[in-house]
Amino acid sequence: MPITRFFQARLRWLCAFWVFAAHALAQPTLSSRLNLQQAVDAALERYPSVRVSEEELRSATAAIQLARTAYLPSLEAVAGINRATRNNVLGLLLPSQVLSPISGPVLGTNGLGSAWGSTVGLLATWEPFDFGLRQANVAVAQAGRARAEAIAGRTRLDIATIVADTVLTIVAAEQTIIAARAAADRSAELVRIIDALVRTELRPGAELSLAEAEQASAQAQLIRARQAEAEAKGVLGALLGIEPKTLSIDAGKLLTMAGPLPQTGDLSESPLAREQDAATAEVQARLRVLDRSYYPRFAIQGTSYARGTGAISDGRLLGGVNGLGPNIQNWGLGFTATFNVFEYQAIRARRSAESAHLDAERARYSQVLVDLRARQNKASAAFEGALEVAQTTPVVVDAARHLTEQARARYQSGLGTALEVADAHRRLAQAEIDDSLARLGTWRAKLALFAATGNLSPLLIEASQ
Repeated sequence: MPITRFFQARLRWLCAFWVFAAHALAQPTLSSRLNLQQAVDAALERYPSVRVSEEELRSATAAIQLARTAYLPSLEAVAGINRATRNNVLGLLLPSQVLSPISGPVLGTNGLGSAWGSTVGLLATWEPFDFGLRQANVAVAQAGRARAEAIAGRTRLDIATIVADTVLTIVAAEQTIIAARAAADRSAELVRIIDALVRTELRPGAELSLAEAEQASAQAQLIRARQAEAEAKGVLGALLGIEPKTLSIDAGKLLTMAGPLPQTGDLSESPLAREQDAATAEVQARLRVLDRSYYPRFAIQGTSYARGTGAISDGRLLGGVNGLGPNIQNWGLGFTATFNVFEYQAIRARRSAESAHLDAERARYSQVLVDLRARQNKASAAFEGALEVAQTTPVVVDAARHLTEQARARYQSGLGTALEVADAHRRLAQAEIDDSLARLGTWRAKLALFAATGNLSPLLIEASQ
């Protein structure tokens, strides 16, 4: 028996292990290197605002189902018992929620004797036609869902754009760190060379101070680059919901120049434009509801009910439990029409307000298209400029390297000064940084262009191949 329990315990442990392992394999691993596509996908899956917009979309979908229930007939049921007096008087009684109605003949008495009463009944009501009012209300709910869907699309685009821009910032910081570290190494080597020359009194001590100052400046630049990388990783870690220190970015093709621009899409398909268009359609749907509100309401009604009472028409009370059970039945069928004559002015005022709202939404839509066109033109110009700059920076880097080699050779032969070498080192470090940032600048401009058109997929595919 102990051996059996031992194997059962081991079997449970193994089952739990495999369940945990399967769950771990099913979860996306974000601690490994992420390319641009993977970072964007992870943010769209994990960032809370995306889930908020998706839940709002679900709510708007449920609102459509709620609006469609207006087509269904209503069926109300009631049942109750009471113990009450039966005094009744002649005369008109205005509608009130306080006074309870009494049926039966007027007895001319004012007794306090009470009897049991009971009721049970059903009332079915259905509108056979409504001049399109229910359909208009469903259209309002559908327009609300379309707007919620557009908001969700715009939210996903915003998050994807922020993540892509943050990844570019991290890659830029990493390239700056590489260049700054190389500059710091060159400065340290220069300090060692000058220190040896100063010790042998072949160079003045002022040159050593200058080299040490340049070394400190290179170290400060390296520290700032590392700080920029940490800040960008902190932002990306918050977007992905993971620890920033575990983030590692696979630059992929981001270290090369971006390819040529494709044909730009229709700006009206941008999530921002679609959201504004959906807002305009929603106002139009509400206007159609108001256009169909000033009509009579028709209803077919059917009722069946039964009542019981312990009091009879001559004023006597039966006593006991008489009246607790319904024993008198009735049924009825009817057709009713209701019409609020003085509602026209209120509907007219609401329609005037909605018309002004519609004009404002149409103006906003036009403004959105203008803004998107401006962003597209600006991004196109920025891409062309960044492309030209990225084509010239390699030449600057080569020239800076040759200048550095010449300055070091002149210094070691005694023909140059430490200031010339330090200046050449600064030029080389800046040229290397500018070269990396220029190539990334083409991707950043391309990102802005695709963000304006509302579709980042071509950029993500190109950068992650």
